[in-house]
Amino acid sequence: MHRRPGLGEVGRFAVTGGAAYLVDVALFNLLSASTGHLAAKVISGIAAIAVAYLGSRHYTWPGHRPTGRHPVVVFVAVSVAAAGVQLGCLWLSHDVMGWTGALADNVSANVMGMGLATLLRFWGFRRLVFPGSARDLPAMSPIRGSLGPQWDPQAK
Repeated sequence: MHRRPGLGEVGRFAVTGGAAYLVDVALFNLLSASTGHLAAKVISGIAAIAVAYLGSRHYTWPGHRPTGRHPVVVFVAVSVAAAGVQLGCLWLSHDVMGWTGALADNVSANVMGMGLATLLRFWGFRRLVFPGSARDLPAMSPIRGSLGPQWDPQAK
């Protein structure tokens, strides 16, 4: 039986995802003119995956130990699948439908694609990488939060 997500968990996921999203969108727009739209999306996606893993491990699910022998590999696999959803939306609108402007590229990759990819990421990270009971998580606000039970700012 799988647990239902709590508001704090969803909030922390949103904060972590927001940070990764900012990295993704900023790099995509910075690199699009010089590297092309698909290469820019791949590069920005790699940077965003790194931000998302660190945020997920230390903020979103700090009390959950990753499962399996290679949790980073599973995290990257889920992230690559989600990035593929975004890339597919960009390819479809830009290369198939001919909507080639910067606004169209951002809407397809960073709004529609990101929305679909976010659903896949939440399910995959929570189910495959950081499973556990909601009771295992420390109580914390989605905004103020903490780095988990092992972090004590007073400790020297």
